Amino acid sequence: MQHKERSANIGIFGVGHHVYWSQFDGLLDEMYRKMEVFTSKVRANNVNIKDFGLIDRVEKAYEVLPKMKAANLDLLFCDMVTYATSSTFGILARELSIPIVIVALQPLKALDYTHASTYQQLCNDDFCSVPEFTGVAVRMGRKAPPVILGTLYNDPAADAQIARWCNIARALHGLKGARIGHFGHVLESMLDMHSDPTAFTAAFGCHIVQTEVDSLLRLQQTVSKSAVNSKKAQITQMFDMPDPVSDPITRKLSLEDLNAAAQTAVALDEFIKLYSLDGLAYYYEGEPGSKVRELISNLIVGNSMLIASGVPMCGESDLKTCIAMLIMDRLGIGGSFAEFHPIDFNEGFVLVGHDGPHHLKIAEGKPMLRSLDRYHGKPGSGASVEFKIKEGPITMLSIGITARGKFKFVIAEGESARGPIPPTGNTNTRGVFKPDIRTFLTRWVAEGPTHHFALGVGHHAESLQYIADALQVESVIIN
Repeated sequence: MQHKERSANIGIFGVGHHVYWSQFDGLLDEMYRKMEVFTSKVRANNVNIKDFGLIDRVEKAYEVLPKMKAANLDLLFCDMVTYATSSTFGILARELSIPIVIVALQPLKALDYTHASTYQQLCNDDFCSVPEFTGVAVRMGRKAPPVILGTLYNDPAADAQIARWCNIARALHGLKGARIGHFGHVLESMLDMHSDPTAFTAAFGCHIVQTEVDSLLRLQQTVSKSAVNSKKAQITQMFDMPDPVSDPITRKLSLEDLNAAAQTAVALDEFIKLYSLDGLAYYYEGEPGSKVRELISNLIVGNSMLIASGVPMCGESDLKTCIAMLIMDRLGIGGSFAEFHPIDFNEGFVLVGHDGPHHLKIAEGKPMLRSLDRYHGKPGSGASVEFKIKEGPITMLSIGITARGKFKFVIAEGESARGPIPPTGNTNTRGVFKPDIRTFLTRWVAEGPTHHFALGVGHHAESLQYIADALQVESVIIN
């Protein structure tokens, strides 16, 4: 069950031409029926809806504008139920900073030409003024709004577009006011990782909460035995604990590591509540043999469980990738912490994964826990999560920073291919990318990404680019 609700506030308004209503009896009622059908399609996606009615003259557009601004909307659907003059839309395009999606879904797949009438045409004139609306948006200094084009009934492609925009609204909603915790510091010498907490508020509307590792340590030292036992039962149900295979630093999960992971996971849950966090990025080493080092070494299991419940967790103090993971989670596509591992030049793929926490809901099969004698490149040892991403289409989002200090989305789509992965206690997936692995990786690094990225299932590059556009963040899709 999702710990953090995937919600969104979506506005809907229809447009029409007031002159028609007195000319054609029943046409206005037909327009309201069309709007209700569309509204029911949006409502089926479990979002919060604000209905602003039908705008059929310029005065109504000006009247409704303050209400739209006050509604704390994440996205606005403009339902083109028939032809409408662009005066019903121009001031909205000028004044509203949220994404506006134009919807042109005509009831009939084609007119009955032998019995066609002006009335029938007007009932299906949904697309007629779309060029007028997009052109006016551009004149108002906006990008041309995206358009959902199709039929009102029995159109799976249009329904999928509606669902996609509801998910985009959820991602935007999740960013606004999100509290992303941070403690410790960036892993020494990772210059691409540094970022300014204020820049996150400026770009995404979230807040970076500076927390203390001592708070987490205090919580760990005060957890109840019953809570730890309950968490252990959860862990043993969610994970397999296989025997080691080829890597000499891996062992079968020890009872000691299971206890430590469960105790720390309980403390993490309380830590998230204490600071009211929607995510956490951290890196801290602590003195050798200290309680702090032992604590930090046992975060991985609890982190992975939190990620699966909608709270992204990032090691190596990677705030940028924490945001990328949050966006993917609210899109409903996962969002694992990842980077590139060795390339297979024989079969043409690259291993994609990372040590540390991952999104358990996108695992292929049951995720595994192994005890590691050491964490490579980092201090400590303990339980580590290993799984493969579900086979099929995947999407990556890395958030880099340009020379001007602005965020940049670097986005790509690929495939998670069938085949074995190294049994190292780390997550890995066989990533296949077009046109070939050498060309793709060369193009990816040329765009200046952070070396980490969020990894999700399905192909959603276009949705991520729409989110970047809504946030006025530069973006590129690696083709």
